[in-house]
Amino acid sequence: MATFQYNALDAGGKTVTGTLEAGSVPEAITKLKGMGYFVTSVGQARGGKKASGEKPGEKAKPAAQKKKKAGGGGGLSFSFGAAKIKPKEMTIITRQLATLIGSGLPLLRALKVLEQQRKGAAATVLARVSQEIEQGALFSEALAKFSGSFPRIYIAMVRAGEAGGALETVLSRLATFMENEAKLKAKIKSAMAYPVLVICAAVGILLFIMLKIVPTFAKIFEDMEAGELPGPTLLLMKISNLLLTKFYLIIIAVVVLVIAYKIAVKIKTTRYLIDALKLKIFLFGPVILKTIIARFSRTFATLITSGVPILQSLQIVRDTVGNDVFAKALNEVRNRVREGEGLSGVMLRTSVFPPMVTNMIAVGEETGAMDAMLEKVADAYDAEVDAAVSAMTSMIEPILIIGLGGIVGFIVISLFMPLIKLAMSLSGGEGG
Repeated sequence: MATFQYNALDAGGKTVTGTLEAGSVPEAITKLKGMGYFVTSVGQARGGKKASGEKPGEKAKPAAQKKKKAGGGGGLSFSFGAAKIKPKEMTIITRQLATLIGSGLPLLRALKVLEQQRKGAAATVLARVSQEIEQGALFSEALAKFSGSFPRIYIAMVRAGEAGGALETVLSRLATFMENEAKLKAKIKSAMAYPVLVICAAVGILLFIMLKIVPTFAKIFEDMEAGELPGPTLLLMKISNLLLTKFYLIIIAVVVLVIAYKIAVKIKTTRYLIDALKLKIFLFGPVILKTIIARFSRTFATLITSGVPILQSLQIVRDTVGNDVFAKALNEVRNRVREGEGLSGVMLRTSVFPPMVTNMIAVGEETGAMDAMLEKVADAYDAEVDAAVSAMTSMIEPILIIGLGGIVGFIVISLFMPLIKLAMSLSGGEGG
């Protein structure tokens, strides 16, 4: 028997250090697991007896690291990337995990309970996370191997929860954060559903008119020998003929535009210009801006409340804000704060954040309650998003109706102009 020193986490996520007697490192790990601990490291205690096949002071490498070294990192990450939990299901799992841990259930047991209740990708990911923990990895380290399901904010908050022994609290905050994010996205989607439906219906009607009605009138004009047609009528006929004979060119043009856009958003310079343009689009710009501010405030507040260091929080928010204009500003803010400047002053100088945000953060810095101030900002901008979305939809409806009415009116007038001209010439001939 030899004496081993260990570092581990208990069921509540608190760090535990101590020594125990065992015949080997695997036996020590097994004993610790039996005690309900999650092992982070095990090594020969100084001055202790030497275990067979091990040098004094040698620490056991986690099994996950051994596997990675033996099989190579590429294949391992590839297999992990195949399974991905959907955001909605991830929110439910996080809430349930917080409840189970809060009820006194060890983390590993709680994960296995959730695994048994799930199917498909969720069950696969939970099983592999449990396997990593069984092999000695921390919960946050296991989650980091599934970045497709667990974003950076999730992993950073869990790591902070592990360090502070407040895993249950952090998971509850994460679930609330993801629920708020889902509500915000649902608001935008529901608000855009009606305009998109109207636009699709309008396009369908216009295509029917151009492909069926206009060619019929063109045949009538040809049979009637209406002579030279008015300019608007000729333009309408040419557009209709283009759609009938070279519709594939329009499809190719649309595909080229989509591909060009996808390429442009991958290039740093053009992506920045596109994101800057999005903030200035009529009607949509204010909604996008308020949505970004609400997401920034909520994410930043959640990270700080969970104990994530402010510089790391700024880096995570920068990478998840979803707009290069704000990402660039946050990168500058992070660099200045790292040099010792105050957060609110730097944010004010970027000219990107509204005065309300910088003033609230300044108050938070002075009172030491920045997380509370950021939560208030997030709540305020959530309400402003609702108001902006309602205003946008109420304005889009008449704009679409007027636009569609104008196009249909142009088509009707263009088609009836030759008929009116012909009728007038016939009535003039009879009068003569």
